[in-house]
Amino acid sequence: MTPAASTHDPVIGWDLGGVHVKAALVRGGRVEAVVQAPCRLWRGLPALDETFSQLPDWARAQADHVVTMTGELTDCFSDRTDGVAQLSAWAEAHLSGPVRIYGGRAGLLAPDAAQASALDVASANWHATAALIGRHAANALLVDIGSTTADLIPIVGGRPAAAGYSDAERLETGELVYSGVVRTPVLAFTASAPFKGRRTGMMAETFATTADVYRLTGDLPEGADQQHSADMKGKSIPETEIRLARMIGRDHAEGTSADWRALAAHFSECQLRPLHDAAAILLSRPDIAADAPLVVCGAGRFLAERLARRLGRPSVALTDLIAPFLAEDGADWASTCGPAVAVALLVADPARLQGAPKETS
Repeated sequence: MTPAASTHDPVIGWDLGGVHVKAALVRGGRVEAVVQAPCRLWRGLPALDETFSQLPDWARAQADHVVTMTGELTDCFSDRTDGVAQLSAWAEAHLSGPVRIYGGRAGLLAPDAAQASALDVASANWHATAALIGRHAANALLVDIGSTTADLIPIVGGRPAAAGYSDAERLETGELVYSGVVRTPVLAFTASAPFKGRRTGMMAETFATTADVYRLTGDLPEGADQQHSADMKGKSIPETEIRLARMIGRDHAEGTSADWRALAAHFSECQLRPLHDAAAILLSRPDIAADAPLVVCGAGRFLAERLARRLGRPSVALTDLIAPFLAEDGADWASTCGPAVAVALLVADPARLQGAPKETS
């Protein structure tokens, strides 16, 4: 299967990640359905087969398919080039219909051409979301906070204007903050916490994650946590409190529910600080307008909205920006699965989305 000369209905956009597979169905230029499913890709491609078999029927139906990915960095692959090659080959072999690989700055690629442009393809899903936003907002800062990472991408003149491109480059520029609202260990963003009037150090263990934090604060969106808990136990409030208590060397009985909620709120603040610092630096660029909004999406959209308020900037939900192209149901999943939605919309109607990526065979 090679890139089609033109795009026909329906179009399915894919985001093949290391822990989730996301897909968006677009028909007639309108997003009809979006799905996210857990995938243990670190165990190898058979895990992707398993997840694929459990997706809704429309995901396995005939369509034009456009694939972006972040799973190439998963440790089942020898390096990113190997990951891009294997995931592209998997897509060509398993998806019914023409398959194109989103190469960001390299355009749309045939699956067998992806390996040669692996550094353009690898983890370029942020580029797709930013490119879509640029069709609707000339100047903005994309803040996509997901389960694992946060992308902060300047959009200038209707185009992605990131200073970095690869994960390594964007970690240097602050356009990638490796912090999300589900999988990030609490220890990743603080070494101490207040508890009952005293400062306490943290246990250097992965006893709790941000999913526990936001379950206690009440911010975690329904269905966002599709992973096992750190202790492989349940996700009730008491079980969540136990995990957070262990992070400061405590038993559950040593605090009240109010104590554990206060601890969770502190951890949330600690996560927000580096995001604020990164965003403030990016927004200080002279080419970003002083009134440029934050366009927010991802499972952690609530945290991105909080960041906008902290920065004194307006925030616009991605789902509001593209509302005319969304079905009435499923908008929340469209936010969580922004890159999958983006690659589908970017190619579904090139006449409407001027400047969509070129095709490269």
